[in-house]
Amino acid sequence: MAAQAKPERLAIRASEDVVAVRQYVRKLALDLGLSLVDQTKVVTAASELARNTLIHGRGGSVTVDIVEGAGRRGVRAIFEDHGPGIPDIDRALQDGFTTAGGLGLGLGGAKRLSNGFTLESKPGQGTRITIVRWKA
Repeated sequence: MAAQAKPERLAIRASEDVVAVRQYVRKLALDLGLSLVDQTKVVTAASELARNTLIHGRGGSVTVDIVEGAGRRGVRAIFEDHGPGIPDIDRALQDGFTTAGGLGLGLGGAKRLSNGFTLESKPGQGTRITIVRWKA
C-alpha cells in the first residue's frame, strides 16, 4: 500500500504548470496503485480542470493528495481560483456548453471521469472544484 502523501499545493499560472499538475497526479495515482484506466481517468480530469483554472479562472492552484474514506483510498485534487466564477453551474456542466470556443466537454467530462466531484462557485469570487478517483 502506498504511503500517505502529504498534500502538495501547485500553482497554476502558465501552460507549463498544467503539465506539472498532470505529472504529479499521475505520480500519486501510480504510487497508490490505480489501474492504468483509472490513472488515465484521473490525469485527464485533472488536466482539464488545471487548464480551466488557467484559462477561465485566470490562474490559481491545485492541492493534490491521497485520501482515505469508507475503507478505500484515492487521489484527490482541489482546484481553486479567484476568477470571475461560474454564473450557471448546471449549464456549465452540460455537454456542448462553452465560453471559450471548445467542444464544451470539459467540466462534464471531468465529472464523469471522477468518482467524486464537487463544484462551488460564486460570480466575482472564484471557483473551487474537488475531484476524487478511488482505487478499485
